[in-house]
Amino acid sequence: MGGLGMSELVIILLIVIVIFGASRLPQLGKGLGEGIRNFKNSLKSGHEDSTENESENHTT
Repeated sequence: MGGLGMSELVIILLIVIVIFGASRLPQLGKGLGEGIRNFKNSLKSGHEDSTENESENHTT
């Protein structure tokens, strides 16, 4: 229970194509990719900021 098989993914893809149209799929993919990239960058910069703050607190 909970796993998506190949047939379910194909059905979801077909529904997305019907709703948004084939011409808008590249735009949706690009937007999703940029969102994921920004999220990862914010996590990475937040981790770097926290390690910098910890090192500053230990030196004082």
